[in-house]
Amino acid sequence: SPRGETPAPEERAARSRRRPEGKVACGAGPGAMPGRGALCLGLLLPVLLGCGSAQPGGCPALCECSEPARTVKCVNRNLTAVPPDLPPYVRSLFITGNPLSDLPAGAFPAQRLPDLASLNLSGNHLRTVEAGSLALPALRQLDLSGNALVSFSPLAFGEGGSPLEELALRGALRDHGVLLSLAALLQSGALRNLSRLELADNGLLLLPAGMFTALPALRQLDLSNNSLVGLRNVSFQGLGQLQSLNLSDNSLSVLWNSTLAQFRSLPMLRHIVLRHNTWVCDCAIEDLVAWLKESDQVEGKEALTCASPDKMLGKALLKINASDLNCSVPVDLPSQLQTSYVFLGIVLALIGAIFLLVLYLNRKGIKKWMHNIRDACRDHMEGYHYRYEINADPRLTNLSSNSDV
Repeated sequence: SPRGETPAPEERAARSRRRPEGKVACGAGPGAMPGRGALCLGLLLPVLLGCGSAQPGGCPALCECSEPARTVKCVNRNLTAVPPDLPPYVRSLFITGNPLSDLPAGAFPAQRLPDLASLNLSGNHLRTVEAGSLALPALRQLDLSGNALVSFSPLAFGEGGSPLEELALRGALRDHGVLLSLAALLQSGALRNLSRLELADNGLLLLPAGMFTALPALRQLDLSNNSLVGLRNVSFQGLGQLQSLNLSDNSLSVLWNSTLAQFRSLPMLRHIVLRHNTWVCDCAIEDLVAWLKESDQVEGKEALTCASPDKMLGKALLKINASDLNCSVPVDLPSQLQTSYVFLGIVLALIGAIFLLVLYLNRKGIKKWMHNIRDACRDHMEGYHYRYEINADPRLTNLSSNSDV
């Protein structure tokens, strides 16, 4: 209406129908207040931005979350650190295929992640696992496979015990120092609930002595695809629950009687895998062959064959007889060394006796030879004495120098 005039009743009713009372119209056009569009945009902008950011209990920006399944996956997201805003409902967490190099203390806060039970950190670039980095109250499964670890703190699971039941370290223990740290962790008793331990694909030659003595609940032990040359320093005592032992694809040439006795003493051990080892079929393998023939613990024992010597190459261990090995007595290295020392002593004594006998038989000639040497030495000394007397007397010296005699 013109300035100063009152609108007609019909016009006021039409305006009320176009803009309901109590609502503000944003933007330009009929019914919009001047400047209200900018005001509404300022109010909506924070809301729109908030929809794209992680809220408490939400999902990190680079991860995929499923609250019904209580699962979070951060796979191949180029993460260099553990996301700090993981939702507290998570039970299964996958952080794999990332350039993650360090696992510091408090990387997984126990207060924020009280239900985290399964943690997969495989295929990253982890090098250090610091003390307290895995101190989670509900952690049952941990996979660190495919990482080039160089430092693994024995206190990684905290100062108290851990409920961990499954630990996978396939291809993660190439550094010898990490192996020693893991042995110290296992021997400390912090993982007494561990039932499955996977140490395959690590190129291990020997295992630290007593490495498994503090694992009373262990049921499955995987040592396959390493380079183990012997188990003499490995103790399986105390593993009363052990059911499966995988020693395939190693460099074992023989299993000594002390190791076989430990296998016999484990009541639950029913699955031992020994395929693809370099068995040396000489006299030392007699105990292993006898054990294979009487034991039902070894899977696929019919396929075990000799790798050396050449005359036994490819022969099945179960078909070896004592006549094939041509062993009159059991071979024992310490007894062999003792026999060698005795034989060496006898030879030296015999040589000494022969030498004394030769001296005795030639005693007269030796006596005459000694007299001749004595006379020659006496004549030589008298010549020295005569020259000394001449040199000491000046008259004899002048005489000898002026004389033609």
